[in-house]
Amino acid sequence: MKAKTNVKKMAILAMMVALGVVLSPILRVPGMAPMQHFINVIVAVLLGPWYALACAILIALLRMWLMGVNLLAVTGAVFGAVLSGLLYRATGKMLAAVAGEIVGTGIIGAMASYPVMAFLYHMDGVVLFTYVPSFLAGTIIGGFAGYLFLIALSKNGLLTRLQRMANQ
Repeated sequence: MKAKTNVKKMAILAMMVALGVVLSPILRVPGMAPMQHFINVIVAVLLGPWYALACAILIALLRMWLMGVNLLAVTGAVFGAVLSGLLYRATGKMLAAVAGEIVGTGIIGAMASYPVMAFLYHMDGVVLFTYVPSFLAGTIIGGFAGYLFLIALSKNGLLTRLQRMANQ
């Protein structure tokens, strides 16, 4: 029975990764990746923090490989994905998942981006809080878009059905 759960979760994960990669360049704001945060919140609620982390890493790696995006794709996704899933798991509230995404990416991920860009990319003028404004803006846009999508799913009962199906 456990193998079926993993297959279902992997199938949902694969679809969300594909959706995240396809939507990323279509709905892009310069310096922000709102669709990454949209996907992070949805996967955190549907599958939990570790699947959200896997999804964020896979989307980031594919965006780097296929679209030439830099390492900010990783630092700007993984912290929010995990924190979103952990806060949702702890509270059962979708707004907690959004808050986790905003804090995890908008603050922690933005600050973690500083050493990556300053030391690995040798960028001058980068300081600890350089990426906070754009990361916060992107996570607020994407996080609340994910929240509205989850609300729509929950109103017609699809959210509960998807969660139940993923965990059977």
